[in-house]
Amino acid sequence: MATRAPDKFINNVGEEATMELTLHGKIANIPASEVEVSIDPAPPYRIRLRGKVHERMFYGPKLELQTEISTEPGSTSFRIEDVITNHGGQEQEFELLYHTNYGHPLLEEGSTFLAAASRVTPFNEHAAKDIAQYATYTGPTPGFVEEVYCLHPLADKDGRTTIGLENKARDRAVSLTFPVKDLPYVTMWKNTTSLPEGYVTGLEPGTNFPANRRIERAHGRVPKLAAGENHHAAIDFQIYTTAEETQRLSERISALQGEVKPVLDEKPEKED
Repeated sequence: MATRAPDKFINNVGEEATMELTLHGKIANIPASEVEVSIDPAPPYRIRLRGKVHERMFYGPKLELQTEISTEPGSTSFRIEDVITNHGGQEQEFELLYHTNYGHPLLEEGSTFLAAASRVTPFNEHAAKDIAQYATYTGPTPGFVEEVYCLHPLADKDGRTTIGLENKARDRAVSLTFPVKDLPYVTMWKNTTSLPEGYVTGLEPGTNFPANRRIERAHGRVPKLAAGENHHAAIDFQIYTTAEETQRLSERISALQGEVKPVLDEKPEKED
């Protein structure tokens, strides 16, 4: 996907400057300043792990990420719920992309990516070659070059969408459900190389696609927070362990797609 690349900004003396941006951002390497575990005192006794991370700099962003992972005892689901707050005195850009990876044995030859989308765009010319088969997976393939696809998800009447991955036998699956107003884009990453090299696929809801910020900004996909404003995002993860459950998941996503025929772009999006 995207690699280290420069972005332009106005520095503290009003001059245009550049900075190198990494793929995953600084937040990926900043430790939490606060961590706590709690259990709700009333049924169903939800267990919560919560932490805070701050990304701050002089003449730069002053962002706080409060993240919570929670589940109920005995369930096959869990939730990730995040709040990003701008503690600075002026408007601040941010990006949020959830990189969730799934591998063998759920991922195998014949596995299927499930999503309801209005448009699917290849990330680059290499991915464009296989756009017609973007939702299906091969077995481990030594030397496979990653393929990335960018989706515009469809939502139900409550503004939520569901994406998922099911195995070849259609008796095991996983799903992610979330509001599209908070996470309006989905990236699907195929990396079906050999098992030792990391046979995996990424299902990635986000506020943007994984291109360099200057590219995402040009396409209007870099949201901003006003001073004191926050952005909330929550994803519900569900694991399915029977054919009946997996079938219901497939039917639910098919119902989201409805009569809408997704546009499959044959070329990647222009950078600007």
